[in-house]
Amino acid sequence: MADKNRAAARLRRHARVRKNLAGTAARPRLSVFRSLSEIYVQVIDDQSGRTLISASSVDRELRAELDGKNKTEQAKLVGAAVAKRAQGKGIASVVFDRGGFRYTGRVKALADSAREGGLQF
Repeated sequence: MADKNRAAARLRRHARVRKNLAGTAARPRLSVFRSLSEIYVQVIDDQSGRTLISASSVDRELRAELDGKNKTEQAKLVGAAVAKRAQGKGIASVVFDRGGFRYTGRVKALADSAREGGLQF
């Protein structure tokens, strides 16, 4: 029961943030989802409803690099990968959407790594 309430609380937080936050073609939304074992990130244009770029800890290209690393280190690599892919598509600036998760730990590591990779938010 506590898990159901915790998940519902995260969804409420996410909805509260999302009503004031939207990605455009010029400045798409960098959306983060964190599960117990994995982390996923997408760059989304909300006007057209399309995902432009994605990266995660289950990506085939990243899988070899992620082996043997802890979850925070994996999040850093995923953040660097999404920044590199965004640069390749000509995206320099994004709006950060933490998905209702606290800005600490893996979410912060991913964000810092994406900033170091050249994304501005």
